[in-house]
Amino acid sequence: MKKDLKGIFTALLTPFDEHDKINEKELEKLVRFNIEKGVSGFYVCGSTGEAFLLSTDERKYVMDIVKSCAPDKTLIAHIGSVNEKEAHELAEHANKLSYDMISSVAPYYYKFSFAEIKGYYTRLAQSGGLPMLVYHIPAFSGVNFGVGELREFLAEDCFAGIKYTSNDFFMMEQCKSLFPNKLVYNGYDEMCLAGLSMGADGAIGSTYNFMADKFVKISKLLAEGNVESARHIQTEANRIIAVLCKIGVMMAEKEVMNQLGFDFGICRKPFARPTEEQKSMIAKEIIPYI
Repeated sequence: MKKDLKGIFTALLTPFDEHDKINEKELEKLVRFNIEKGVSGFYVCGSTGEAFLLSTDERKYVMDIVKSCAPDKTLIAHIGSVNEKEAHELAEHANKLSYDMISSVAPYYYKFSFAEIKGYYTRLAQSGGLPMLVYHIPAFSGVNFGVGELREFLAEDCFAGIKYTSNDFFMMEQCKSLFPNKLVYNGYDEMCLAGLSMGADGAIGSTYNFMADKFVKISKLLAEGNVESARHIQTEANRIIAVLCKIGVMMAEKEVMNQLGFDFGICRKPFARPTEEQKSMIAKEIIPYI
């Protein structure tokens, strides 16, 4: 059966135990929890999963766990690294596990030229054996592609599309209109409805870990033409996201999972621990509304 590459995809968090080891049992529980909420698949080892705080072997281990408990779902492995050798190793592992796509943030920090960045992506796409999803997230990577640069990727067969984490919906629409057969996924959870309305094929998000059903519903309502009801649910989600932003999204999301009955531990250092006041804020302002 051919997998559907469109829809709502959870960018998975990575749970750690009290010894700072990956908690396999809780990750499996999270995957099942999200499948029950109706997601189309998973974005594995992205920035939400603390990819850049994991070792190469740990990233492979997370890929293994997700594949074993969601073999029939669409799986996208984030293999991005400023160390291209590591990225190739992760791409090979994703291919071995029969993931559906690979994805990568642009190589960062050293202010690489576009030619250097395109070379990185092209080598991974050609050698990895899987379609490549370019991860456009200028606010974090510091790499801000223009529509002309994105067109260079989308024009080549080895690139499946874009994970588009930007609020420039004009550029998103241009990419989708110019290349209607390529995939464009909305990245900002708080703008999911906006991205879908501008032609995105689906969405990939971190808050989907605990409220994927809201975004599945937004997508369904929009497809039915019920924009007002979809906007109402987006507003509900955004009230929660606003609280996460006050605390710090990464550590707050893990605390949400803990308060929902999971054992997710805390984020790896240098992330801070949530304070008791912040935990109380989550209990009062988020948990009752999920």
